Amino acid sequence: MNDQPAVLCLRFRRIGGGLPDGAAYEGLLALLGAFTPVVEAAPPGAALADVSGALRYFGQDAAGLASVIRVRALALHGVDCAIGAASNPMLARMAARQATAGTTFVVPPGEHAGFLASKPAAALDGVGAATARTLCGYGLDSIGRIAAAPLATLQRITGMRTGRELWERANGIDRTRVVPNAAARSIAAERSFPRDELDPEQHRRALLSLTEELGARLRGDGQVCRSLAVSVRYADRTGYATLTRSRTLQEPTAHSAALTSLAYRIQDSFALQRARVRGIGLRAEGLQDAERAAHQLTFDPVDERARRIEAVSDRLRARFGPQAVKPGRLAA
Repeated sequence: MNDQPAVLCLRFRRIGGGLPDGAAYEGLLALLGAFTPVVEAAPPGAALADVSGALRYFGQDAAGLASVIRVRALALHGVDCAIGAASNPMLARMAARQATAGTTFVVPPGEHAGFLASKPAAALDGVGAATARTLCGYGLDSIGRIAAAPLATLQRITGMRTGRELWERANGIDRTRVVPNAAARSIAAERSFPRDELDPEQHRRALLSLTEELGARLRGDGQVCRSLAVSVRYADRTGYATLTRSRTLQEPTAHSAALTSLAYRIQDSFALQRARVRGIGLRAEGLQDAERAAHQLTFDPVDERARRIEAVSDRLRARFGPQAVKPGRLAA
């Protein structure tokens, strides 16, 4: 690993709360671009930056450069930053989760073991709930214990590839790099009703058809999305109004079941009781190449079976048309 912390993970929050909007987010990426060309967008509210060249150019350490970036983000965009600094992207992301708004948490060179040791297994990048439960069942309930376990033991528990990835991450090793990209684009779709629709079940069906459509489009293009935005157009006393809310997925994905689950939670958050809905829109944001996206480590047979079925359904749709396969709830 590098001797000097040179990777920053920045989490953006507007003063007063909330994520920056699209224009502000692009402005923040441009701000980072003034310090280093190696900036990786992680919309809707985060970014990674490799500042190894900037540290030498500005004569600053990671904490000092982070302070300069924070002041400019606040002055120019009204956005505060919680910043993690470390020698690789994984440690920087974990440090950023520990930092609070207006602060920088630095993982010093050679001190990653102490930083990671006491954290629970589920805090390690790529470890989901099912994997964490399995590891805890073997007494590997902290990152420190995972790091100390023999590699062969982890591979017997979780498989060859997953076991090696677990061991490397627990020991602070991350082979990924910050990959420069522009602000990720989005794709969207919508469903309109011929009249004001009061039936919540019809609203749900429309949203399900949208997640199925966008999921298939993403997989066909070899992409995943980082977040979803749901828009509901409904009748009120002044005519029609539109509400839009977005939330971030647990991990970048194109898996229809994960998209549907999050979309339903967003819809429920509107709390529109007996709303007269005229249309529902869904936007997948933060698109990136599926091959470059981190995938949460899992060996859940139910999830694996669902993904295999999804792959077969995609092939059937490609051959016989988009309506060849659909969820039973939409076919009824």
